[in-house]
Amino acid sequence: MRLLRVGPPGRELPAVLDPDGRLLDLSPVTAEIDGGWLATGGIDRARAALAAGELRALDPSPRLGPPVARPGKVVCIGLNYSDHAAETNAPTPAEPVVFLKAPNTVVGPNDEVLVPRASTRTDWEVELAVVIGRTARYLAAPAEALDYVAGYAVANDVSEREFQLERGGTWDKGKSCETFNPLGPWLVTADEVPDPQRLGLRLWVNGELKQDGSTNNMIFGVAELVHYVSQFMVLEPGDVINTGTPAGVALGAPEPKPYLRAGDVLELEIDRLGRQRQVVGQA
Repeated sequence: MRLLRVGPPGRELPAVLDPDGRLLDLSPVTAEIDGGWLATGGIDRARAALAAGELRALDPSPRLGPPVARPGKVVCIGLNYSDHAAETNAPTPAEPVVFLKAPNTVVGPNDEVLVPRASTRTDWEVELAVVIGRTARYLAAPAEALDYVAGYAVANDVSEREFQLERGGTWDKGKSCETFNPLGPWLVTADEVPDPQRLGLRLWVNGELKQDGSTNNMIFGVAELVHYVSQFMVLEPGDVINTGTPAGVALGAPEPKPYLRAGDVLELEIDRLGRQRQVVGQA
């Protein structure tokens, strides 16, 4: 099932796409697609309402919001593809590299991405996003971890490399600028993605293919990541885990590196999870 939120920022309506691609109003089932709804059997109720034909059609909206409202936190995994680690001259990590991204970076999949003021090194990263559906703390083993996943989405882990790598401290300040986490177009429920390690992911800048990878090449797979992160923090319903990016970012390109500028167009997609498009603006 494909869950989404449509409408202006702050006034999005919950919706679902039926198997024929029709947009249906999910308001009879919930006022919002968020962690509380996911935690209380919301997906099952939506599926039942869809099967019963209880949802009315919606007119197409000019805007898609992020498919999950108000994530409590966005947990990111760095250097999780060996080819990306190599292109950035970083060693392959022995354990997942974990950092946090401010939740208010999450915007719709086609919303404008803003280059921060004083930025000269804003970069792109197509990533598989994992949305948590049940509280996960101290999970016993990776084998049970996927039971805690509500579904998957496309994410763009936009990054400012100078802020991230050259301004001291943690990576967070190069990752948490406004608009730096487009998410969507949909939350595809976990039952429709039986193996999250077999998804192709691609990104284009101004029509030029920059990234073309597969989640099969993750150093640490989705189940291992959910299990690992649960040892260090409580994962709550609605939380998002960005699982890393393959090679092809601007940071890894030869000089002069093609960092983003206002007017650039980003397009990205993951098999079965949909496609995003962002026009870059200036903050």
